[in-house]
Parts: sequence; structure tokens; C-alpha cells
Amino acid sequence: LNGVGDLENLSSSLEKIPALISEHEGAYIAKKAAQAAEREARKVEAAAIKEKIVAEAESLVDSVAWKVTTARLKELLEDWKKAPRLDKKVDTALWKRFSSSRNKFDKRRRVHFANLDGEHKSIAVAKELIVKEAESLANSKDWLNTAKRFKSLMDQWKASGRGKKSSDTALWNRFKIAQDSFFTAKNSDMEKRKGSMVENLSKREALVAEFEALLPITDFKPAKKKFNDLMDKYQRIGMTDRKKKSALDSKIKKIEDEINELERNFQRKSDPTAKAQANKVVQGLAEAIENYEKQAVKAEAAGQTAKAMVAREAAAARRVWLEQAQKGLTEFTS
Repeated sequence: LNGVGDLENLSSSLEKIPALISEHEGAYIAKKAAQAAEREARKVEAAAIKEKIVAEAESLVDSVAWKVTTARLKELLEDWKKAPRLDKKVDTALWKRFSSSRNKFDKRRRVHFANLDGEHKSIAVAKELIVKEAESLANSKDWLNTAKRFKSLMDQWKASGRGKKSSDTALWNRFKIAQDSFFTAKNSDMEKRKGSMVENLSKREALVAEFEALLPITDFKPAKKKFNDLMDKYQRIGMTDRKKKSALDSKIKKIEDEINELERNFQRKSDPTAKAQANKVVQGLAEAIENYEKQAVKAEAAGQTAKAMVAREAAAARRVWLEQAQKGLTEFTS
């Protein structure tokens, strides 16, 4: 009886199934639709995420910020791995774009650094030559010329460009050691010389006073001998402050110029050829005056007043010239 009773209940339950299915079918379909919509939304979101990753990678293809861009592309790769998977076709297409962008940038980066490596080697060679010359000058005692050369080497260093950091640093340290060694020795020597420079300035000033005592110069010969003796002493004096020495040199130069001018005048006045020429001019003018006077007398005797006047005016003009020529002649030494 129990078995029959159970069959009846089972039969009753089975009869209810179609009604139950009909009753819950709408909810089931709605749930399936919601799940499908959710999956589609996730696909759209995932596609948007990966499209954004790809777009940024493509925007970085021509970047020259090598270090920053390399790091960013690595971050984008990690973002790609974390992003949800898409349909194989869509995923593959996006991945090809992303991978292509990474490869293009990486190729440009490798070419750039290959070229840069060549440049760095050339720069290192140029700077090595600069450093070697600097090291050869480190112990030089030619303070002025070597200081100028170090400045020139520094200009060459700057013009040679930036090399590989490690190489540049090592080369610069060597250059700096050589430069510091030279200038430390130079400054030390200059400190020692300061005392003697003050003493040398006093010696020069005392000699300049003797130079100036030659003025006024009336006879250039003894003045020139004394000047040369003083100049010999002046030139034997050691290093002196450049600006102060220049001022003293200017004073001496003026005295030297005056002596030289007197000597040139003496040589000109004692020149026999010049004196003979001056005599010739005086004689010629005297003869011309005499001739014009004779012409004037002759013209007056003939009643030619106008002609006589012209002759006398010519004679008068030459008397003025004669006076000047005679004055010049007296300046010549006998």
C-alpha cells in the first residue's frame, strides 16, 4: 500500500512540473539574458582596457625618452597580462598592434644606443688626448703660457660633448688632478713672488726718477748714453705688477721718444747733402732776386712801368723765401 501511495504522490508531482516550468520560465530567460548582457559588458570593458593599452603603446613608438618609455612599456605589458581575455580574434589583433609598437620602439632604442656608443667612444678618445696633454703640463713652470693652454684645453673639453658617464667622470678626475696640481704650484709661486714684486716696483720707481732727471734734454748724446745705462738696469729688475710696470714704461717711452727726436734733428742738420741743397736754394733765390731787380731797372728806364712793377713784386716775394731759406741754413751744423 505504501508503494502505491508513493506512486500516486510521484504521479501528482510529475503532473505539476509543466506548470512549474511555465511559471518560472520568464525568470529563467531573464536571468540568462542578464548573464549574457553582463558577459558582453565585461567583454566591452576588457576591449576598452586593452585598446587603451595599445593606443598608449602606439603613441610611444617615436619617443626619445628611452629610459622612461622602456619602463612604461613594461608597465603596459603587465597591465595587458592582468586584463581579461577577449575573443581570440579580437585579442590577437590587439596583441599584434601592441607587440608591433613595442618592437618598433625597441628597434629605434637599440639603433640609438648603438650610435651613441660609437659617439661615446669618439668622445672618449678626444678627451683622452686632452687629459694626456693636461697631465704633461701639470709640472710646468711656464705659468703664463701654461695657464692659457689649460684654458684652451678646458674649452676643448666642453666642445667635445658629453660621453659615457663613467668614462667622462674618470677622465675628468684625471684632468682636474693635473689642472689643480699646476694651479696650486702657480699660486704658491705667485705668493712667494708678491714680496719681491713690491721690492722690484720700488727699484723701478727709483730708476724712473733718474730717467726723468734727464729732462730737459739739451744734448742728446750724453742723454742717450745715460738713458741706455738706466734702461739696462731697468730691464734687469725682476717681475713687477703688470699694470704698475706698464705705467712706468709709458713714462720712460716718452723720454726715449724725445731723445730719438733730438737725434733725428741732429742727423738731419749735419747731413752734408741736405746742407748743400739748402745752400743751393739760398744762392738760387739770391740770383733770382738780383735778376728781377735788373729787369725792373731796365723796364723803368724804358718807361715800362707795369713790367717794372711785376719784376719788383717777383723780387719781393723771393726775398721772403730767401729769408726763410737762410734761417733754415743756419740750423745746419758746420
